[in-house]
Amino acid sequence: MATNHSNSKSPKVTKPIAPIAQRLMMTWLIWLVYRLMGLPIFISVFNPSSPDIVGGIAWQALWLLPAFILTPWIVRGRSPYALLVGSMFTLVYLGASGVVLFTRAYGSSWAEIAVYLTDFVLLLAINVWLFILLKRLPSMNNVVKTPRSR
Repeated sequence: MATNHSNSKSPKVTKPIAPIAQRLMMTWLIWLVYRLMGLPIFISVFNPSSPDIVGGIAWQALWLLPAFILTPWIVRGRSPYALLVGSMFTLVYLGASGVVLFTRAYGSSWAEIAVYLTDFVLLLAINVWLFILLKRLPSMNNVVKTPRSR
């Protein structure tokens, strides 16, 4: 006999937030260090023109200013509003990283492509963890406000 489970009032199973927040924090910190230090160093090593490492680090530091501002919110991983803003910024970073990867795919060495692919994969992982964490955090719409007294 088939039963209809759509009307049953079973309690909603809450999934743990801490493991996803931990993964997000670790991936975020790895990406920041990789983007700030690793990317300029690896590109200087693998690119035949050997661009300046210090200049590359300075450029990445400038490019990462919004990410540095978001870092405390991402590390805490508790505020849905802050994580939503962080998600928007990381989607912009992901898009830019994808464009750079696509443009470098023609005429660059495999090692240089792997450097940009690593950056893209780290950003993709950050966005996946952010979406999962935002799904598991308490809803922003179910806030009960007390009426104002006159």
